[in-house]
Amino acid sequence: MDANLTSGPPKIAIVTGAGSGIGRAVSVELLRAGWSVALAGRHAETLEATAALAPGSTGLVVRTDVSNPQNVAALFDAVRDRFGRLDLLFNNAGTFGPGGVPFEELPYDAWRHVVDTNLNGAFLCAQGAYRQMKEQDPQGGRIINNGSVSAHTPRPLSAPYTATKHALTGLTKSLSLDGRAYGIAVGQIDIGNAATDMTARMRTGALQANGETAPEPVMDVADVARTVRHMAELPLEANVQFATVLATAMPYVGRG
Repeated sequence: MDANLTSGPPKIAIVTGAGSGIGRAVSVELLRAGWSVALAGRHAETLEATAALAPGSTGLVVRTDVSNPQNVAALFDAVRDRFGRLDLLFNNAGTFGPGGVPFEELPYDAWRHVVDTNLNGAFLCAQGAYRQMKEQDPQGGRIINNGSVSAHTPRPLSAPYTATKHALTGLTKSLSLDGRAYGIAVGQIDIGNAATDMTARMRTGALQANGETAPEPVMDVADVARTVRHMAELPLEANVQFATVLATAMPYVGRG
């Protein structure tokens, strides 16, 4: 257990999309550091597998579809009932949506699924966290939204994902401003090419802006998790508003 948390009561976090990828890595990083973590995601078995990676820690598995308002309400009720307060929401659940589909052929249902997960889900969870943090004593807490380098620069054929990530930046800024009066700090981490199942295709070949397909470098997802933990463990008087963590050599800065 990390000495940073042993001097006071355990900190309480919710991590959405905790069953895999970045959500799993961040959950395990926090659990091993002494946080109590509510692991939220659509599949209980993958959430249980995440919890098993930090034996002896305090994890609460809550099956949650973040696009469903009733599911999200039940998640925050479960956390309140179990832990009594909330110190951190890592708003991480997301989906790329269909890949390689020209914009003019994109089905509305596919667009709506990405928006419901990436943007509406982030709104619902942030609202639940905001209400809890505003009402609890001591007041306040932190929300970290998982943006993407796609919040700045799109990939080809990625309109739904890019649009939601740009919108998430606006949500982060607005909540950061509105949360000041209640001690709620809100920031965003924009991640590029962390090595997860979701980004496995990057290593074999990703469509580039010039129409070519080329493999791209990736970074260890544990480096992302450590960055999130650093943001989370700052005192509420300090906030990382935006952090960009990316594979150093990925084709992003200076067009590659």
